[in-house]
Amino acid sequence: MAKQKDKDKAAGGTIALNKRARHEYHIDSRHEAGIALQGWELKALRAGRINFTDSYAVVLGRELFLVGTSIPPLIQASSHVIAEDRRTRKLLLHRAEIDMLMGFVERKGYTLVPTAMYWKGNKVKVEIGVARGKQEHDKRASEKEREWKVDKQRVMRAHNRMG
Repeated sequence: MAKQKDKDKAAGGTIALNKRARHEYHIDSRHEAGIALQGWELKALRAGRINFTDSYAVVLGRELFLVGTSIPPLIQASSHVIAEDRRTRKLLLHRAEIDMLMGFVERKGYTLVPTAMYWKGNKVKVEIGVARGKQEHDKRASEKEREWKVDKQRVMRAHNRMG
């Protein structure tokens, strides 16, 4: 029984987080999408080789694609394939979800940014955020709020230790 739990723990987990997206955008809603990958890309992801800070999702012909994500190939895994690390990858969603996201992007001026990539079972999932760009004063306000939370926790910890 313990072996099954160990397998589940090894299979699940976060591959990468896009912290820059949380800093640059107000993320209104999040959607889970599958991603079409090649074999060498999966091996590179298992090794933790991914960079999607400058990536975004775009709707082309009623399909959703992830653009700008870099998955550098492993030398030993991609010897027989010409690996393109910044290729456009197809995101897998239901038609209704794609139509809803198209509506956000076209009518309301939102952007689709990947916020996280993770394992779900033996499949790779991408969390797509429907986002609006932050202005400079919004970024400063969120930075102040984050610092205030840290200071508040520090004060509360010190207060609780004293009794």
